[in-house]
Amino acid sequence: MTSPEPSFDALLQALRGAGREELLPRFDGHLAVSEKADGSLVTSADHAVDRRLRDVLGQLFPEIPVLSEEQSRDAQQAALEGSGPCWLLDPLDGTTNFAGGMPFFAISLALIDTDGVKYGATYDPIRDELFSVARGRGLRLNGETPAGRPPERADLSRCTALVDYKRLPHRLALALVTEPPFRSQRNLGACALEWAWLAAGRADLYLHGGQALWDSAAGTLMLAESGGRQSTLDGSPVFRRSLQKPSAVAARSPGLQDAWLHWLEGAS
Repeated sequence: MTSPEPSFDALLQALRGAGREELLPRFDGHLAVSEKADGSLVTSADHAVDRRLRDVLGQLFPEIPVLSEEQSRDAQQAALEGSGPCWLLDPLDGTTNFAGGMPFFAISLALIDTDGVKYGATYDPIRDELFSVARGRGLRLNGETPAGRPPERADLSRCTALVDYKRLPHRLALALVTEPPFRSQRNLGACALEWAWLAAGRADLYLHGGQALWDSAAGTLMLAESGGRQSTLDGSPVFRRSLQKPSAVAARSPGLQDAWLHWLEGAS
């Protein structure tokens, strides 16, 4: 089987090219928008990036199947079958932001194998920030170790949290609104990019009630390689080779993760 090693840099440049040439022109120009069966948005930009990167992956790694958000569920399930490697592609993370003119969206890609996530990349074309990670090699931002991470917060009350309320159990969401344990909260609307920002130290805590495999795969490896921790609300691993949508609880350090989980358990 073709090894991703020699071609990973070329693939990263393909992500950057797709963001600059497919997303940015459509962000300020004409855009076709429609709704999927589940009510989420899909645009002509999603489809353009999907076609382009699936072609690139097919040329570089013809023996590795690709699971894209824009495929049918049956095609997605077929890509996951077996224990071999598989690419996970989200051609436009943050479609609602993109369609509404909010400049927070990205392209995300990950390679999974029998041991979990092996490679990951998330590209933000607005800021020209390419987050990339390889198992055992640490997080990179535009090819360099991210600089300027703020000091780790000593306790939850000094933290900034990225929280998506709409998918959380009602009782927990209410507790977070009325008695938040953190100093400040954000919901930026692009899961893969939120994971990358957490790994880079731009936030301290993360909480999501349920997200797809392509939303979290690259980011979970980025956070792990940056020293952070993650689990579901019930303490099981976030990553699973499945189309189920598990919850995600994460923090930029083991100590914060323990405190965050303890508070969430008490509030649930």
